[in-house]
Amino acid sequence: MRIGLVAGETSGDLLGAGLIKELTARSPGVRFEGIAGPAMQAAGCEAWESSEALAVIGLIEPLREIPRLLKLRRMLIRRWTEVPPDVFVGIDAPDFNLGLETRLRERGVRTVHYVSPSVWAWRQGRVRKVAKAADKVLCLLPFEKAFYDQHDVAAEFVGHPMADGTPADLDTAQPRSDLGITADRVVAVLPGSRMSEVSRLGPVFASACARLVAAEPGLRFVAPMTSGKIRRLFEAQLMTADVASVFMLTDGNARTVMAAADVVLLVSGTAALQAALLCRPMVAAYRTAPLTYAIVKTFGLVKVPHFTLPNLLTPEPLVPEYLQGAANPEALAGAVSSLLEDPERRAAIAGQFALLRAELAQGADKLAAQAVLNLARGQG
Repeated sequence: MRIGLVAGETSGDLLGAGLIKELTARSPGVRFEGIAGPAMQAAGCEAWESSEALAVIGLIEPLREIPRLLKLRRMLIRRWTEVPPDVFVGIDAPDFNLGLETRLRERGVRTVHYVSPSVWAWRQGRVRKVAKAADKVLCLLPFEKAFYDQHDVAAEFVGHPMADGTPADLDTAQPRSDLGITADRVVAVLPGSRMSEVSRLGPVFASACARLVAAEPGLRFVAPMTSGKIRRLFEAQLMTADVASVFMLTDGNARTVMAAADVVLLVSGTAALQAALLCRPMVAAYRTAPLTYAIVKTFGLVKVPHFTLPNLLTPEPLVPEYLQGAANPEALAGAVSSLLEDPERRAAIAGQFALLRAELAQGADKLAAQAVLNLARGQG
């Protein structure tokens, strides 16, 4: 059996690696090929291109990459038309994968889209594109399957692998010991995993932390860095804000960093769900390119009331959110301080996040692998 895969960015690479490992355990001898990151390659996928090739975001920013991406997609279509896989699995990266899935499905290849696009949140018309592209959609979130059911799209809720891998009872003591932190109160700071995010919000976060430490000199901060380039940029921003001395920077290790914290200050994205699964209260901010934001606002493309995922998954919003200009040092420092000074509120938030983790921990790798095998065998 041969399975083609295309994964976008680090999160997709990790999902793909888990899927490959489970498929290999269930069907020894299966071959994997396509676009893969280091985790998928280590799990046994033959990489024709790195997942980093798909690491473009926004509405305006990716335009200059279109010729390269179209060339890459044509290459994949040609190779998988000449030697079709038993199943193709597109992992996230919907702007790239949905078009690829459509072309392959037209040529008789069974297709799976793993990680639903946020069609329920914005550009809902894309559900028609998903229906045309995928024989089955594998959903990480429970309300996504209900959305697809309403549109007669075959979908399955498999849960979130991040929830499966998060320990149920993790206090701050062991993570702080692992990191060598002795401070009584700690704030984790995640300024983003992309240069564009850190460029926009790193100085804002640094200034917010300057306000916090001025009010509480014993407060300490720890920030996981996703690359050397981002570390150098953020270090310069901390120096400018005169807070470098109260920061510890780590190479990656975001989960341990967040687990060590009383409160997390982060750029909204995957890290927000990870913080929620660790039962850590957080404050979220996001800034995108002004033109992108103007287009989204003008055309009413966003259909949900919150931009931070945990707020869409709990009965009431638990994460203070600050978007664009509202994400300023004064507002962020005030929100973090409010949580630090309210242990009862922090405990209540942690309790709600624990319920969310239980809901999402379904054994995603196993369920996704079985769905892929069923489709390959003509059973799904």
